[in-house]
Amino acid sequence: MKFLYIALGGGLGAISRYLISGWFLRFGAGFPLGTLAVNVLGSFLLGLFMELATRTLLVPPEARWLVAVGFLGSFTTFSTFAYESHTLLKEGEWLTSFLNVILSVGLGLTGVKLGETLARLLVR
Repeated sequence: MKFLYIALGGGLGAISRYLISGWFLRFGAGFPLGTLAVNVLGSFLLGLFMELATRTLLVPPEARWLVAVGFLGSFTTFSTFAYESHTLLKEGEWLTSFLNVILSVGLGLTGVKLGETLARLLVR
């Protein structure tokens, strides 16, 4: 059942990302405003949801799978990155949080560049 909840949420999250990001693209003028909007909205929603889930008994495990893992996980993985970095800050793990941010962005950009380079070599 857990995987069914995650799959259902994931499908809805991916569709929502596509629709919301596409709507915002009309206002971007060359800036990836749609992606920024989805990432900020997803981060807000994950923070709100997880705080309610951890502070109250109002959110059953099935809802966590559906919303946090499925919907928001496919809506934006940036929300998870932001939530985990924020949690580290709250726990006083400043260095670990900083490293997470720097390494995630730096290695992510490096991964894109390496993938691009490999694709260009393969297509030659």
